[in-house]
Amino acid sequence: MAIAGVVVLSAIAVAGFAMAIWAAWLFHDMPDAGDLADYHPPTATRAYAWDGTLIGEFSRERRIFVPYDNIPPQLAQAFLAAEDRNFFHHSGVDVSGLSRAMVRNVVNVTRGRRMEGGSTITQQVAKNILLTNDQTLGRKLKEAILAGRLEQTLSKERILELYLNEIWLGYRSYGVGAAAFNYFGKSINDLTLSESAYLAAVPKGPDNYHPIRRKAQAIARRNWVLDQMASAGSITHEQAEAAKREDLVVQPEPSRAKYRDADYFVEEVRRRGLTTLGPRLNEGGYYMRTTLDPRLQSAARTALMNGLEAYDRRHGWRGAWGRVTTLADWEDVARKTAKPAERRSWTAAVVTDVGGGRVTVRTIEGDTGQIAGEDIAWARRGKGIGVGDLVWVAPNEEGGAAFRLKQIPAVNGALVALEPNTGRVLAMVGGYSFSLSSFNRATQALRQPGSAFKPIVYAAALENGYTPASVVMDAPITLAGANGQAWSPENYEHRYYGALQLRRGLELSRNAMTVRLAQGVGMPKISSLAERLGVTKRMDRVLAMALGSGETTVFKMAGAYASFVNGGRKVEPHMIEMVQDREGKTIFRADGRDCDRCDAGFSGDESPRVPQAGAQVMDPITAYQITSMLQGVVQRGTAVQASSLGRPLGGKTGTTNDYRSAWFMGFSPDLVVGVFVGFDDNRSLGSGETGGQSAVPIFVDFMKEALKGYPPSDFVPPKNAKFAMVRGIREAFRPGTEPRVAAAPVGGGGGGGRVPSGPQPYSSVWQNGVTGAPNAGAAIAPPPPSRPPDDASGLY
Repeated sequence: MAIAGVVVLSAIAVAGFAMAIWAAWLFHDMPDAGDLADYHPPTATRAYAWDGTLIGEFSRERRIFVPYDNIPPQLAQAFLAAEDRNFFHHSGVDVSGLSRAMVRNVVNVTRGRRMEGGSTITQQVAKNILLTNDQTLGRKLKEAILAGRLEQTLSKERILELYLNEIWLGYRSYGVGAAAFNYFGKSINDLTLSESAYLAAVPKGPDNYHPIRRKAQAIARRNWVLDQMASAGSITHEQAEAAKREDLVVQPEPSRAKYRDADYFVEEVRRRGLTTLGPRLNEGGYYMRTTLDPRLQSAARTALMNGLEAYDRRHGWRGAWGRVTTLADWEDVARKTAKPAERRSWTAAVVTDVGGGRVTVRTIEGDTGQIAGEDIAWARRGKGIGVGDLVWVAPNEEGGAAFRLKQIPAVNGALVALEPNTGRVLAMVGGYSFSLSSFNRATQALRQPGSAFKPIVYAAALENGYTPASVVMDAPITLAGANGQAWSPENYEHRYYGALQLRRGLELSRNAMTVRLAQGVGMPKISSLAERLGVTKRMDRVLAMALGSGETTVFKMAGAYASFVNGGRKVEPHMIEMVQDREGKTIFRADGRDCDRCDAGFSGDESPRVPQAGAQVMDPITAYQITSMLQGVVQRGTAVQASSLGRPLGGKTGTTNDYRSAWFMGFSPDLVVGVFVGFDDNRSLGSGETGGQSAVPIFVDFMKEALKGYPPSDFVPPKNAKFAMVRGIREAFRPGTEPRVAAAPVGGGGGGGRVPSGPQPYSSVWQNGVTGAPNAGAAIAPPPPSRPPDDASGLY
């Protein structure tokens, strides 16, 4: 007996020792419940336009944190009725609830069902935040112990607040704030009793009670919650019955924002936000105010899409995007091809009949109709159209029953609009459709700007001794190129006009003249100015760069043109105006200027003076001179189409070698707009597709909306500028550089005269016999072709 007793005692001792070791191992890394006193769950950073429109969210977990005091009692009562009716009465573990769960688990085991945990809300908070989801006895013990510690550390209200903000509710939603927005498109304060009960029904199994795929089960679970609320006395039975009769209607899918025209802008903000804030962007719950103007953004998207579709239509119907041999189940084939999400009126259709000059289609929604006659003719001039073809169609906006035939453009492009005085990007579209391609051609596509770069050459000249009255020869020129090859930049249509005033050379975008001007100024000075303006970080000091052969983006070019409009200051184009943390503390502000006394109360003294933003990179008079010359481009030059707007506008077209890219950089006194059109593989746009043909119409369409409601305003010259009439045009000059009459003309008559180089007195070269032009009128006359002047050339 003694031996048996020793054995038993030894076994007990060993078991106890083993239990002690197991407990020590189990609880050695027990989290501290006190950590939750200052715990903030990861929440979404929300981005807003300048007018307060929500445009996007950035998050690892989509969550909108709602303080306890802002949670409607009805919503809290629904969760308590469904999850933990005795929450305000137990101390972390509900013994009676746990007993009921154990009894039910006996049945669950016999029937092969998942066991119930009987966890309280406090236990769920401990598990969700401090522990894992492992279904083990050790985890349950930790959960119970932590629940008790939480009850001693935190108030019931704080525990419930953490629970309602932390819990996973399906539909990409963490917490009740995000769930209300994602399911119903509402704030939690606007939820009905029925909607609140449904959200409380979801934690038991978001997939099991999906509001669309398993609607019947979802409604049944919601009704159970309503009964529980009535049983607990939170609502009356009459209220419960009325709520149970309501249908369960949710949004088809969660959306980050109601405003959907700024996808490229929002994605660029996200990228820049990650650079500034790092991973905190997706979990810090920041308030981010951007520079976006929703009205201008919508106008920009529409103008670019319409312009690209117009180009695409000019180049013909490429044929159906799909084809079926039988009309049975054609819808299944059609659904596999995505349409541009931005074209909400487009729909897939199948051609059911062709004959008698008519084409009949049936849409995926079951509607039947005819294709408009002009679209039939367009299709037949291209790849043709036949029965079984799958096409895109849209309602006829001009009225009538006919459908319009649509085609997704193969070409792409970008548009950027910004404030020249601040650099605030008001609108940005990086391509035809973000749903089809998220590549942002406004900020990521490096392309040659072509003649859109020329104003920088002329600005460098004006900064280095030239004046608006200076004259440079527009005549053939041959220079030594790479590998010993001769380089002969040519003008469009191979015409040359002799001695030209700087303004006229820029208006007509003369390539040979620009190269001569760059040669006189020196490429180091031109490249340095381009770098200061932000066109590129480093530009090669070679003459070809004067014709825009270097690569840049339309985003950077818009920033450079802003300096012409704002008086020669370099502003940084930016999209994020301000970021505040969850406590309202500003942690980032784009405007870093100091303002003394701005926080002081009004004392009757002079108001504080805020310095202008941006470093001065060129003389204000130079900037105005270029602005005035670029107004001439719109009035008489390659962008004359823009003059139809009837506003003071300036700008410069750009067309690169073989018509690979078409540009227009345009501006008003308050807005700089850059437009780029080109294929992603950089192939030719086709003969004649210049900046004036492809890009200017997009600018015009955008500015019609952008300028709507604003009175015309003129460009304001610097106060110290001097003015003189030069061949009928009022030109601005630096003091002391106004034109003076020369003693003798430069150059001789006929073709043997000396070609002037460098800045020349205006009055000395406008003679009847200047080299390269038969007379002064011919020297400044525009080319006589039937179409407007273009800026393309055989080289750039």
